[in-house]
Amino acid sequence: MTLAPIYLDNNATTRVFPEVVQEMVPFYTEQFGNASSIHAFGEEVGGALRQARRSLQALIGAEFDHEIIFTSGGTESNNTAIRSALAANPKRTEFITSKVEHPAILSLADWLEKHEGVTVHRIPVDNEGRLDIDAYRAALGPKTALVSFMWANNETGTIFPVDGLAELAHQAGALFHTDAVQAVGKVQIDLKATEIDMLSLSSHKLHGPKGLGALYVRKGTRFRPLLRGGHQERGRRGGTENAPAIIGLGKAAEMTLATMEQDLPRIVALRDRLEAGIVSQVSHCFVTGDRRDRLPNTTTIAFEYIEGEAILMMLNRQGIAASSGSACTSGSLEPSHVLRAMDIPFTAAHGAIRFSLSRETTEAEVDRVIAAVPAIIDQLREMSPFWSSDGGKAQFNPEYA
Repeated sequence: MTLAPIYLDNNATTRVFPEVVQEMVPFYTEQFGNASSIHAFGEEVGGALRQARRSLQALIGAEFDHEIIFTSGGTESNNTAIRSALAANPKRTEFITSKVEHPAILSLADWLEKHEGVTVHRIPVDNEGRLDIDAYRAALGPKTALVSFMWANNETGTIFPVDGLAELAHQAGALFHTDAVQAVGKVQIDLKATEIDMLSLSSHKLHGPKGLGALYVRKGTRFRPLLRGGHQERGRRGGTENAPAIIGLGKAAEMTLATMEQDLPRIVALRDRLEAGIVSQVSHCFVTGDRRDRLPNTTTIAFEYIEGEAILMMLNRQGIAASSGSACTSGSLEPSHVLRAMDIPFTAAHGAIRFSLSRETTEAEVDRVIAAVPAIIDQLREMSPFWSSDGGKAQFNPEYA
């Protein structure tokens, strides 16, 4: 009998809720008007967009619905926030971020530094992925235009104390942005109670459609558009709105808010069950990141002396989807920049596997993964030149890095 597939890669993307799809379909067919048009077709769509905006406002605790700008995704939102802050404060030419941010932040930081004369401060983390607050304080100054720290790390789930980090930024006269792509829908957010100026999110991380995101911009924040064109989004993001996707995100936000309180404790229990079940049966492995302050759905377990890609392939053969902390670059397997920044040993960083759960994950699925992983690890270690047959580890070869 073929077993049903198990999907534990929800930090990469989530399954779109069927209710979300149903909500979107009419806006591809019957209700197809342009929201900017003044006739009935347009007004019908415009009303649905306003409702979607209010639903997202409620999920993130924004004070006003017009503080939300719809974008094409988290990457556009991040780029918009950073470039806006620099453009709005031309006398401030310094930008602070961390070494463990998403490439949507770090790639732009590299570009700004190399080609546009921006000074970038990349704040380190400790071996649990926690931000070096002293280094952050030292980097702040009168030239700081913007600070951008992720709310929660996409690989380890480690949560940064963004409320306090925003306060420190404001003490230096800088704006504060957070990439909350992984946090929205997984932690309680009330932006009204914070000093956060801008926040990025992505629809497909919370069971909405792909190709859509949003940028929260607090009322009164100086803002410069990235995309100039028509008057859409109050002139802050030109281009005809992706109405079906926006409406889908609104429905996903509404559904998420309605069930978060009961979903999150159950997801935490499943994650802890998965971790304990694997770590108790597999030697020479450990959970990465901050065990006390992290996302409820995320665990990255580092397995020493084997390759993460091989683990993923063998999991996939058993119908289990997860992800690796490694990426294949120029033919050589490199540990992720997040694990390198945390000083995770190469012996373990190469074998890091992220399991990310959702509200749809079941106890039976978790138990199947617990049953499958130990045999996979044993089989791969038997084939590894860095693992001896008596169960002891062989001498690590630096060239392996």
